[in-house]
Amino acid sequence: MRIVLANEDSIAEAVERMRKGELVAFPTETVYGLGACVWDPMAVRRIFEAKGRPEGHPLIAHVLGEEDARRVAREWPEPASKVAKAFWPGPITVVVPKASRVPTEVTGGLDSVAVRAPAHPIARALIAALGDPIVAPSANRHQGISPTTAAHVAASLGDADVLVLDAGPCHRGIESTVLDVRVHPARILRPGPIPLDVVRAAGIDAEIGEAIVVEGARPSPGMSPRHYAPRARLLVVGTKAERDELVSKGAVALELPDDPEGAEHELYARLFAIDEEGAKVIAVIRPPDTEHWRAVRDRLRRASEGP
Repeated sequence: MRIVLANEDSIAEAVERMRKGELVAFPTETVYGLGACVWDPMAVRRIFEAKGRPEGHPLIAHVLGEEDARRVAREWPEPASKVAKAFWPGPITVVVPKASRVPTEVTGGLDSVAVRAPAHPIARALIAALGDPIVAPSANRHQGISPTTAAHVAASLGDADVLVLDAGPCHRGIESTVLDVRVHPARILRPGPIPLDVVRAAGIDAEIGEAIVVEGARPSPGMSPRHYAPRARLLVVGTKAERDELVSKGAVALELPDDPEGAEHELYARLFAIDEEGAKVIAVIRPPDTEHWRAVRDRLRRASEGP
């Protein structure tokens, strides 16, 4: 693994690597992704190998915008256009019928593809320089904490043959909202930075869908019961008193900002830091049961295997 400052020269090197079927980790506004050209099935398999990711887990194709997205889609439903107009570039992914050219390795064997237009300037420069969509999951070992810095990528995938474009910490810090627009109403399969009420405010008829698939292929990343987990055991409790009692017994408290956007930004970075300290148990207070906290609650639930 080699970490380089993200600039014009390193982007050119990254493009050369991807054209040879090699892997590149790059920043998005959500988390760092582990990327390859969407049309290269051998390179896509290398992503799965590097992550230790099982088959049947789809990847997200990263594009510049709607015109680019239509290259990987067999159909482009009207709600997908509304998403692109309202939120792209930004942290929301749509699931649409896949074009026949898209390798099944990208889609978990399904006839659908997840696609989004990232907002990060380095991600966009990389896609533009390659001239093709870049398929990328988070740049970490399967089920581990998603990386929000280049150092996190190195800590998780340090033995992998990967070039990492370092552009500092990710702005949003949590994975994109995933919206399945093949159905009506559209369904949020993975909660993220764009909550349900904001999706609806853009004129899209949507609801919260099934968020967990235990077995078999799934249409969206992030639908496994266990995901985003630190090495330490994570316990989610209802009150400060419960958390403090666990801390008195040796647990480390996970403190998050009081606002959902702040908590999304800090969640993975703070879990990484506590893991690096060698903690055995982490205790965190369950976030409020409101729509705008849904994404953080979802990540904590999966990381803890709790309710």
